[in-house]
Amino acid sequence: MIGDATALRFDPILPWWVVAVLAGLALLVAGFALWRGLRGWAWRGLAGLAAGLALAGPALEIGSRTGLSDIVILVDDRSASQDLPERGDQTDAAIDGLSRQIAALPDTELRRVTVGDDPDGTLLGTAITRAVAAEPDARLAGVIAVTDGQIHDPAILPQDMPAPFHVLLTGREQDWDRRLVIEEAPAFGLIDQEVSVRLRIEDQGDVPAGLQGRSANLRVSVDGEEELSFAVPVGQSLTLPLTLTHAGQNVVQIGFEAPDPAQGDAELTDRNNSAAISINGVRDRLRVLLVSGEPHAGERTWRNLLKSDAAVDLIHFTILRPPDKSDGVPVNELSLIAFPTRELFLQRIDDFDLIIFDRYRVRGILPPDYFQNITRYVRDGGAILVAAGPEMASVESLNLSPLGSVLPARPTGRIIDQPFTPELTEDGRRHPVTAGLPGAPDGDDGSASDGGDGWGRWLRMAEVEPDPQAQVAMTGAEDKPLLILRREGEGRVAMLTSDQVWLWGRGFEGGGPQLEMLRRIAHWSMKEPELEEEALLADVSGGMDVRFTRRTMQDSAGPLTITRPDGETEELPLTEAGPGRFVADWTAPQPGLYHLQDGDLRRVLALGPAAPREFEQTVASADTLSPLVQKTDGGVVRLSDGVPDLRTVAPGRSAHGRGVARDWIAITPREAATVTGLQRRPILPGWAWLLLIAGLIVAGWLSEGRAGRGSPGGGGLPNDAAGAGGRG
Repeated sequence: MIGDATALRFDPILPWWVVAVLAGLALLVAGFALWRGLRGWAWRGLAGLAAGLALAGPALEIGSRTGLSDIVILVDDRSASQDLPERGDQTDAAIDGLSRQIAALPDTELRRVTVGDDPDGTLLGTAITRAVAAEPDARLAGVIAVTDGQIHDPAILPQDMPAPFHVLLTGREQDWDRRLVIEEAPAFGLIDQEVSVRLRIEDQGDVPAGLQGRSANLRVSVDGEEELSFAVPVGQSLTLPLTLTHAGQNVVQIGFEAPDPAQGDAELTDRNNSAAISINGVRDRLRVLLVSGEPHAGERTWRNLLKSDAAVDLIHFTILRPPDKSDGVPVNELSLIAFPTRELFLQRIDDFDLIIFDRYRVRGILPPDYFQNITRYVRDGGAILVAAGPEMASVESLNLSPLGSVLPARPTGRIIDQPFTPELTEDGRRHPVTAGLPGAPDGDDGSASDGGDGWGRWLRMAEVEPDPQAQVAMTGAEDKPLLILRREGEGRVAMLTSDQVWLWGRGFEGGGPQLEMLRRIAHWSMKEPELEEEALLADVSGGMDVRFTRRTMQDSAGPLTITRPDGETEELPLTEAGPGRFVADWTAPQPGLYHLQDGDLRRVLALGPAAPREFEQTVASADTLSPLVQKTDGGVVRLSDGVPDLRTVAPGRSAHGRGVARDWIAITPREAATVTGLQRRPILPGWAWLLLIAGLIVAGWLSEGRAGRGSPGGGGLPNDAAGAGGRG
């Protein structure tokens, strides 16, 4: 479309105020002449105005215009909820049909915007706002969105737009869905204490009559263990009590069985029928009982370690006066506290997470029944740590008590009194209790693998024979076992066959990682997840990227079997990253619950939100988009009734209606144009203005001259007077 646009412009020769003064003087002179009754005042006034107009420099400005095409924005919603039954085919048909109709319109361009999945849901508002802002208002003829109406950023939608906004709604009017809603779930919970999850099951859309008012069968599983199932009412909030059994991540999977399709139309999807919640299990406080058989230099080492940890509740008893000591002092004159053996080892023993026997001798303080109860405590999940001294090789050794059945080694009765440097075994380099200890020696000269001076020496240890099922993590003199670890039933037992660890704390010959090693031994005994020797860890760095770490005492691991939320499986090879540590990087294809397995080791991993946000609302609805549709005189059309026809209407008229066969929607042609050229032509050239002004002045002079010759006061006498004189 090409055309010309003409406009009058002024380019004054003198300042505008000078031109205005001259025009005013001309009008004043003409007015004065009119007042005096002089002929020719009009010509003089016109001459003055012509002079002022000439000084104003009038000119014609002629511009060449080129028409611009109209723009129609077509928003294509391809989020996950658009993959529900029939919606994909409806969207494809609508996009193809509208693209053809828009292409057939003259001077009309199509801008197609595709909206995909986002971690925050369907960001349809952001896509529409950006697309509208990118186009000039003068060219925008319409915006058409093909969507199910599920939008998670409604606040970003434009408040208004200069063209009609239409919504072509996918889905069907009879669609319905049942979903699980997690109303409240804790991020942390105390181990062995009850936590609560509040949830409800709700129906959306046109629920079949056969399913209205009926209960749902809820299933609950923690860490992939056996499911618990029970019936719950639909549409009512309920509180689900759970008890966390271990520290670290506890994955709670909650779901319900899909409704029976025989009762009516099947629900839209079962992807919102379950949710995965990660609750981090933490200990309220670690309760530790430390029993020192006698005062010695290393006693305070244990006390300082445990008291420095604010998460540890420590009860420490040191036996200062054993029952077999006879010094003649009456008991009622002693200021010592009696050892509450019955309360500690019978009544309250299960309250402790760890019991440490530090150089403890069997002297009759604890009867055999008490040791049997300690053995039961270990096999039921408790932990024992024995820090032995010379008493281990004597007749007062704990190994000779009923507790000896769970200890990881048997003493030979020999004490090795010679300096030695503790060293890690092959198992020790793999076991998380000792792996990576700072300054660990790696060589015959005792030098450290990290370039340091290595560890200081100890001076004494007891010789023991380890149990075949135990793991020797460190050795001492003559390569004899120094640190032995063993699982017993559900519990843990650790044994340190020397009482010289305090030498590291004093810095003897450079010292060593005393506090770090003792902390790891104690925390491994209390089953802290980061110190498990057989473990599968998943570090979610961000989004769907995961790094798997497999810790094992074996020489190899993997491949890791991953079961996706949709039931498909894949195998991921693991690469050795260090002794007993294998890693792999992986990107999950979608949010959801993943089951991991390597041999007998299983784990559940939850990625993304507790339930996919895209499926929180699945029934198609235009409620969120309707205000913008109404403001722009657009329309909402269900694609289940067919793809609407596309028309053009004038701005201000309704852009939606019902035709003979189907609905129609309309766009408003804008007829926008841009100026491509500009010319300026004076109305009259300078000489023409001079002729015009001069002609008007001459016309005024002639008008006055004619009037003067015919007036009574001219040069001759009146006719009557002349005639009278003649007769006389």
